[in-house]
Amino acid sequence: MPYELVVCIKQVPDPRFISRIRINPETKTIIREGVPAVINPLDKHALEEALRIREQHGGRVTVVSMGPLQAEDACKEALAMGADRAVLITDRRLAGSDTLATALALSKAIRRIGGFDLVLCGAETVDGSTGQVPPQLAEFLGVPHVTRVFSLALKGREAEAKAALEYGYRRVLLRLPAVVSVIREINEPRIPSVSGILRAHQIPVEKWTIEDIGLSEDEAGIKGSPTIVSDVYEIEVRRKREVFQGPPEEAARWLFERIVSVLGG
Repeated sequence: MPYELVVCIKQVPDPRFISRIRINPETKTIIREGVPAVINPLDKHALEEALRIREQHGGRVTVVSMGPLQAEDACKEALAMGADRAVLITDRRLAGSDTLATALALSKAIRRIGGFDLVLCGAETVDGSTGQVPPQLAEFLGVPHVTRVFSLALKGREAEAKAALEYGYRRVLLRLPAVVSVIREINEPRIPSVSGILRAHQIPVEKWTIEDIGLSEDEAGIKGSPTIVSDVYEIEVRRKREVFQGPPEEAARWLFERIVSVLGG
């Protein structure tokens, strides 16, 4: 049975350059200039899972993203990995959207795309780490959801998911359509092939504004975001340090004595 699959992706600052990230003290938002941007790592796992489902059952994979025009690069990479279609919701009036406003915009875009069987998302993003968008998205779409999925199997109009808990996992059976968010243990994302990259250049990324998805200005951006960031600050970590210089044997003995003294031996 072929499935209509939608994958939500987000362009985020590259985690490898996390030390470069700064916060604007006035807007309380991330300063992205000077930091390379990539697809959110867990979103790649969501896309990989959608591609595997399509390979096993047939169907179509559509990626949806929300962000500035530069997020088109993330959409192109998703197409290079194998997605069939890419939609970018890009509008200055969406700037400052919290998770609720983001989920609402994504839900309206998904409804415009048409019928869907499964929406896949990364469990969280590296720049926010809230994990709130997938459940909120499911609520706006009026469908069941399960989070932190590391195993997923589809059969007809049902899906069986295994979702990670702190100590173990839970097994969830849900009817489609549904929303799932995945963690990295679910798969290993593929690297785009040369033919995939060439193919991506031939597929245009569709760009939609808030009018295109039926979102009012009061529902977009800061106006549509009930969450308020009151303050952002960096935590300064201070640790006591000792440096020993000498031969390896003496260093090992010195370290052993320090550990024993700390443990109270």
